[in-house]
Amino acid sequence: MDYEKTSSLLKALGHPLRLQIVKGLITGKCCVTEMCVKLNAPQSTISQHLAVLRNAGIITPRKQGVKTCYDVTNSVVLKMMELLA
Repeated sequence: MDYEKTSSLLKALGHPLRLQIVKGLITGKCCVTEMCVKLNAPQSTISQHLAVLRNAGIITPRKQGVKTCYDVTNSVVLKMMELLA
């Protein structure tokens, strides 16, 4: 087990809003605007949390027209979220 990498993942997921963002991305809410409405949080806050998740290697951005959507691409995180559900 790579303890440094695992610790980074857990640290990134250690905020309640980031957990909600990851759960939403897994269930299909892919763009910032949708997340803002669903989580009742300002765009700047969501963007900051997305940056943390992206830097930890949990999510990957993709362009969809003029929108940037995000996918959870880390298999360890997908498995962890499945276990937490």
